[in-house]
Parts: sequence; C-alpha cells; structure tokens
Amino acid sequence: MMRLQAFRAMLLALLAWATMPQTLAQQVPLQDKPFAEHRIVLQLSDGDAKKQALVLSVANNLLRAYDPDKVAIEVVAFGPGIDLLLSGSERRKQVESLIAQGVRFDICLNTIDTLERETGKRPEFISGATPVQVGVGQILFLAENGYTVVRP
Repeated sequence: MMRLQAFRAMLLALLAWATMPQTLAQQVPLQDKPFAEHRIVLQLSDGDAKKQALVLSVANNLLRAYDPDKVAIEVVAFGPGIDLLLSGSERRKQVESLIAQGVRFDICLNTIDTLERETGKRPEFISGATPVQVGVGQILFLAENGYTVVRP
C-alpha cells in the first residue's frame, strides 16, 4: 500500500514537472563579456518616442564613456516599449548599429503573444533582437546577476 502511494506521489511530481511552463526552463544566458566592469540593464516599457530615443542615447553614451568590452548593456523592452524593436521602427538603424556594437536588445514574447491575440497577426521584430519569454523576468534575472537597472 505504501509503495502505491509513493508511486502516485512520484507520478504526480513528474507530471507537474513535465507541464511546467517552458518560461522557467528557457532563460536567456548572460552576455559573454568576461572583461565587463559595468553591467547595465535599460528598461523600456514606454511607447513614447522621446523615451525610446533617450534609451538609445544612454546606450550610446555608455559605449562612448567605457570601452565596449568593459561594459555590458542590455535593453529589455516589454509592453508598449517593444515598438522600438518592431521591423517598421523609425529607429531600426540605430538599434541595429547598437547591436553591432555589442548592446543586446531583449523583446518580451508575452507582449508579442498579447498583440497577436488582440490583432490576429503576429508582429515582426528586428532579427537582431533577442526574444525572452518574460521581459520583467529578464530584468529580474539580470539584476540578480549584478546588473544595475536603469529606467531612463
């Protein structure tokens, strides 16, 4: 009788693990910048063009102030902030230039999924953007790993 209860408990635990959301299993790894002395995550949750321009300006200023190998910059966009990373963005070239210089742009897939449900069409985003399932979760992960969170 005890074996049957233990087997049921193990089976339930296995079932719970197997149905666990993939978001917990899929974490975007930290940037490979072993010489970085500074780690900054820029939060972008606003669709306002001025705020988006400010985030790009801050990233550019950080690259100028520090050697690009000595600073790890990650922009995490979620909610209305993902507009910056959509394929039709006016600032696409600026974003792609920063990506080429080592800045990582994360885009929240939860926001993409929400927009797809609301509009019936999945928005296309810049190919250089790194998809993360939960934008705020990515910010939390980065903060827990030594990144300073800045919300320009």
